[in-house]
Amino acid sequence: MGDDLYANHPLCQLIAETYRQFFIFVCKPESHTNLYEWIDFLGQTHSLEKVTHRHWNGKHGEIWQYRFAQQVPLRSGKDAFLVNWFELVITHEETGAILFQNSFVTNHTMTVTTVVPLAQVGRTRWKIENENNNTLKTKGYHLEHNFGHGQQDLANILATLNMLAFLIHTIQEIIEPAYSRLRLALGARQTFFNDLRALTRYMVFDSWDDLFLFMEEGLELAPEPP
Repeated sequence: MGDDLYANHPLCQLIAETYRQFFIFVCKPESHTNLYEWIDFLGQTHSLEKVTHRHWNGKHGEIWQYRFAQQVPLRSGKDAFLVNWFELVITHEETGAILFQNSFVTNHTMTVTTVVPLAQVGRTRWKIENENNNTLKTKGYHLEHNFGHGQQDLANILATLNMLAFLIHTIQEIIEPAYSRLRLALGARQTFFNDLRALTRYMVFDSWDDLFLFMEEGLELAPEPP
């Protein structure tokens, strides 16, 4: 998965033909004018396939309309790589206001059955961005685009340690009840990290269990019964 920058002929061809893998890339009209000339023509001739669903979001109805076309050229030229294009537009059922709109290209098989899960996968990139990348950058891990440290492998080592820490913390939140209770009670992830740093700087605990128990007692959290 990737944004519009990745939807180019050399990369898509490399992924599909050399590595024999699948891709789903955002594809914007302003950067793919030739492709969207094809899409406009297919739309005018009623050749675009469509799927429409209604969803209730808890407050109002939404109309989810999918459009897709198969084997359209990604760029101009006779040797242009052919892709399958699809679009999702979500509108407010009552007002008609557009709530979401995005389009993608892929080498996955495109049918009325597959377009819905493919659009879901395409939108999941933002979920990954928000819940993974932004957390590492802004929630206490201090991951940057470029650490700027070292002359060989130090930056890669620091980035790997960041991601390893995030993985371990995620596992802890899933399987360790005390960890989950403390995270929930303290709210912000950075607050939890700052408390850990302060406590372990001035006190020595025999184990993580003892540290978590000390924190739970200080916050007056009731531990789960054995």
